[in-house]
Amino acid sequence: MKMTIESQPGSSGYLDMFPNRRMSYFSNSFVIGMTLTAGIGGLLFGYDTGVISGALLYIKDDFEAVRHSSFLQETIVSMALVGAIIGAASGGWINDRYGRKKATLLADVIFTVGAIVMAAAPDPYVLIIGRLLIGLGVGVASMTAPVYIAEASPVEIRGGLVSTNVLMITGGQFLSYLINLGFTEVPGTWRWMLGVSGVPAVIQFFLMLAMPESPRWLFMKNEQTKAIDVLAKIYDLDRLEDEIQNLSSALEEEQQRKSTVRYMDVFKTKEIRLAFLAGAGLQAFQQFTGINTVMYYSPTIVQMAGFQSNQLALLLSLIVAAMNASGTVLGIYLIDHMGRKKLALSSLSGVFLSLIILSGAFFAQSYNSSNGYYGWLAILGLALYIAFFSPGMGPVPWTVNSEIYPEQYRGMCGGMSATVNWVSNLIVAQTFLSLADAVGIGSTFLILAGITVAAFVFVSVFVPETKGLTFYEVERIWKERAWGSEDNTDSLLEHGSA
Repeated sequence: MKMTIESQPGSSGYLDMFPNRRMSYFSNSFVIGMTLTAGIGGLLFGYDTGVISGALLYIKDDFEAVRHSSFLQETIVSMALVGAIIGAASGGWINDRYGRKKATLLADVIFTVGAIVMAAAPDPYVLIIGRLLIGLGVGVASMTAPVYIAEASPVEIRGGLVSTNVLMITGGQFLSYLINLGFTEVPGTWRWMLGVSGVPAVIQFFLMLAMPESPRWLFMKNEQTKAIDVLAKIYDLDRLEDEIQNLSSALEEEQQRKSTVRYMDVFKTKEIRLAFLAGAGLQAFQQFTGINTVMYYSPTIVQMAGFQSNQLALLLSLIVAAMNASGTVLGIYLIDHMGRKKLALSSLSGVFLSLIILSGAFFAQSYNSSNGYYGWLAILGLALYIAFFSPGMGPVPWTVNSEIYPEQYRGMCGGMSATVNWVSNLIVAQTFLSLADAVGIGSTFLILAGITVAAFVFVSVFVPETKGLTFYEVERIWKERAWGSEDNTDSLLEHGSA
């Protein structure tokens, strides 16, 4: 008998009917193990984001050409983003063709090679090549980890588990600042800072060998026996049977579609186009509201605020990174209770306020540079920014993008939206210092505040609420938005616009 939407495994209706089948975040150690192992990719992502900000202070001391060129400084930072763009763009195809597990293993190998090249770089140009390799690995990992986690997650805790990957990103950033601070007095400072990044990649490689492939990917590749073996470790017997039936229905629907999906099909198919608009828009606004400006350049911003010591700048940045990780822990709870959309809107409201404070602090400091009060006001603005951003706009874009696309498009659209994130990241990283030089750092933060207002409007209009919905139910929302209502989707549309 065909299940209705309300009785789909994991949906709110299904779990209301069978509350004893509901799972909590820590109820299954196997799922936690898969999540944490995949999340090491997030740790690599975060470590690389954070480590370069501190390392750059000492790279400038070693290489005179870097010290005298803002463009070369920006290129060292942003070349990893160029690699990440290529890695994310190709990562979707790699994921769909070879699976989430093999994509992760490939990313680890590339990342390790890049770390070795950076640590041994004799000049800034070899360093830039190492940054490119690091970026390739991070790009593949950034879009693989959330998809791998989402496809193995019970729907009622999917948001929290995918957000754990974002916690690993912010934890990686905190670790990078801690290591930066620890190596400030060690000969070869920045070489150690950059070279240590290869260690988590090696650890993940060997842990991932012991992990299974995504059960949903296995099922859709007609490897049902292997998929069921994995699902049996996640669900009890009663729910397992329902999950298998749900996947069988999804497989039957997938087989009725075209066997091959091309990139242009994303834009030709209306419901997929709407989903990609929402997902890619979230990824773009995550960057254009300034998060990696804060993470990449927070030591530099601290120095601009009047604190000239490298060590003090790194220490204050470490505190900012700790707040980022702590806020993400809060986000893991809120995303499955408050919901993705409300959490994003609340986050953006606080980010706007924080950017106004930052802008005002730097405007005031430019008129009265002798007053140390404005430097501390800038630090307060940075801290508030992280406190508001990290629980909301940190995890929400990655979580939403892991769950809004049909299986046939998930790898491709996930890779494309991650590419949008990295392109946006590149634009911000490559232009922030130059823009600050041209119009002043106060005006730069004011521009970011204006973009935050646009992001608020975008989320309000284009992003549906997906809390507690199965992949199938989310797909019905997009069909409803594209083609009009059907009898069994009215409640979902009401939920999706919440």
